[in-house]
Amino acid sequence: QLQLVESGGGLVQPGGSRRLSCVASGFSLDAYAIGWFRQAPGKEREGVSCISGSGGGTYYADSVKGRFTISKDNAKNTVYLQMDSLKSEDTGVYYCAVCGFYCARSPGEFKYWGQGTQVAVSS
Repeated sequence: QLQLVESGGGLVQPGGSRRLSCVASGFSLDAYAIGWFRQAPGKEREGVSCISGSGGGTYYADSVKGRFTISKDNAKNTVYLQMDSLKSEDTGVYYCAVCGFYCARSPGEFKYWGQGTQVAVSS
C-alpha cells in the first residue's frame, strides 16, 4: 500500500530552523517526484518545494527561496525539507505528496498525500 508519513513539525521561534521528513512506503522513491505543500488556517494549500525522481530537478516557491532546502535519500525512501530563518508566515500544516517522475506545481497533479505535520512559528 502506498503511504506517506510526515514528521518533524512543532513550535519554532522566528529565525529558527526545523527539518521535516517524509517517509514513503509501497513504492520506489527514485521513480517519483515528491512535493512539499503547506496550508495555513483559512487559506488555500500552496506549493513550497518539489524534487524530481532523479533528484536532479528541484522547485522552490519564491517565498522560501534561500531559506528552505529539499533533499532526498532513496536508500531510506525519505524526502527532507530543511527550513531555516523561519518567519511567522511559514506557519501552517505541511504535507508531502507524490506525482510523476517530474515535479508539478499544482496540488491537483499530486495523487497521494500524507496526513501533514504542524509547524508553528511564533515568539
